[in-house]
Amino acid sequence: MTMLVEPTPTRAAVTKAVIPAAGPGARFLPATKEPKEMLPVIDKPAIQYVVEEAVSAGCHDLLLVTNPGKRSIEDHFDIHGELEDALADGIDQRLAEIRHGSRRASVHYIRQAQPLGLGHAVLQAEQHVGNEPFVVLLGDDLIDVRDPVLPRMLDVRARYGGSVVALLEVPRDQISAYGCADVRVELDAGVVEVADLVEKPAAEEAPSRLAVIGRYLLDPQVFPVLRSTPPGRDGEIQLTDALRTLATMPADHGGGVRGVIFRGRRYDTGDRLSYLKAVVQLACERPDLGPDFSHWLRGFAATLRG
Repeated sequence: MTMLVEPTPTRAAVTKAVIPAAGPGARFLPATKEPKEMLPVIDKPAIQYVVEEAVSAGCHDLLLVTNPGKRSIEDHFDIHGELEDALADGIDQRLAEIRHGSRRASVHYIRQAQPLGLGHAVLQAEQHVGNEPFVVLLGDDLIDVRDPVLPRMLDVRARYGGSVVALLEVPRDQISAYGCADVRVELDAGVVEVADLVEKPAAEEAPSRLAVIGRYLLDPQVFPVLRSTPPGRDGEIQLTDALRTLATMPADHGGGVRGVIFRGRRYDTGDRLSYLKAVVQLACERPDLGPDFSHWLRGFAATLRG
């Protein structure tokens, strides 16, 4: 018989978020001689969407994990007084976009000296996070502001404790590109208890079609687990491996992993083709650009052959 974990009392609010931004972005070279996180998605860099999502969910203490070549990220979230003054003189509506969500947050930075994997990047946040639960947001996954997933994840953490991951049902022939969840039981509508996780399984070996996407809510117990996690695939410390361990640990030691199944709008910017699709999708849905852009796009599509 499957044993359900009893709900725990509501926990304190989660206010800290970690945004790994140290990856080299080799798929986008030569553009990513500058940080891939600064690639524009219409008129905002990708990382700004992620920062604004974290702030909207109540995370006002942000730590960006970067590397020595990504100073422009820090510059972007700095205050640009002269530019803001110039726009304010004309009451320019773009001023609100420049005074983005980071104005409502404290943004900190730490450098990952070596690219040793997502788990290693998260481990760099240990001193800053301390003994608090925290959110991890990956910049390759943009979640539509109309379909937020973090509030639901925070509710699940408050009820059950432990860690929470966002899951997306994908076609079986695509599951090998993701971490995959082996589900023990459904706890609530769209909420599952995770028994195990497998990093990038072959389609025929995948325990489900539930892929882990780039939103995590982690118990601080993840830090000692990561410190004892040996390198896995590609010689990197995998966050998935640490979550596998947490899934088997008792609740009173920070264990247990739940999944929130996400059914909203998500935009993948992880490679060139998916990045282009994301830009087109978002542009079509923008009220200021969508009508004219969609009209042009339909006409352009009609000229294509094949």
